[in-house]
Amino acid sequence: MAAIRCTPFAQVVAGAPWRMTLLHDRPDDLLLWVTRGQGRIIIDGVRRGLGTHNAIFLPAGTLMAVELGPQSYAQVIQSPPGLVPSLPRTPVHLRPRDSLAQAELTAEIEAMQRELQRDRPLVQEALGAHLALVSVWLARQRDHGAVDAPRETAAPRLIRRYARLVTEHFRSPMVMADYAERLDVTPTHLTRVARAACGRTAADMLTERVVHAAREMLARPEPAVNEIAAALGFSSPAYFTRFVHSHTGMTPTALRAEGTKPRPGAPSALRRG
Repeated sequence: MAAIRCTPFAQVVAGAPWRMTLLHDRPDDLLLWVTRGQGRIIIDGVRRGLGTHNAIFLPAGTLMAVELGPQSYAQVIQSPPGLVPSLPRTPVHLRPRDSLAQAELTAEIEAMQRELQRDRPLVQEALGAHLALVSVWLARQRDHGAVDAPRETAAPRLIRRYARLVTEHFRSPMVMADYAERLDVTPTHLTRVARAACGRTAADMLTERVVHAAREMLARPEPAVNEIAAALGFSSPAYFTRFVHSHTGMTPTALRAEGTKPRPGAPSALRRG
């Protein structure tokens, strides 16, 4: 049975920044509560600033990336999708200014962490109850006008559609131009909109999602490299090896063995053979 987890952001990253800085979607619902510092987040292709006392709820399947400054501190709640029906089903970014509201969410998170530390019977049931209260907190803050949402125009609508397609098809051999065709726009237009929305080209977004998936699978002893290549739509293990080396500076075998960090810099256009 999938479990509810409540941990510091640094523990989720686990010494591997790529786990959050590269664009990816997750199989669980995620709540990020920033209590110190600043950073940036990309939600379905749209970049936003993060600050102290920002709460971001991201349903499973949301294309996302998070960068927090070195002095930042945040807590993360992860839960199986749909476990608490009252949680939002679309991303929500809140900036509550009321100190009592800020303290309420912090208190719920601290209570969840105490449950996990004590390891008493019915821990998951207790965590589920706290998570239900967190969902109430989210709903109240939305009602109180604490939502920070980008202005709704054609550009963010397009990039959100592209983000959804990426999460659905990044394992296929499709390249960025194929996505543009599905969206009935030119690759040039999609690239321009993506760069304005999140500082990455549309091709970069797709490449990052594939790199994250590759690193995630290579962080485990199985499956074999050739199986990973096939699962990610590469025509051969050789193309996959060149792709991984280009974007991490290491071969898949070496990356699996050493777990090194990705090479800095934006990825180039994705080719899979």
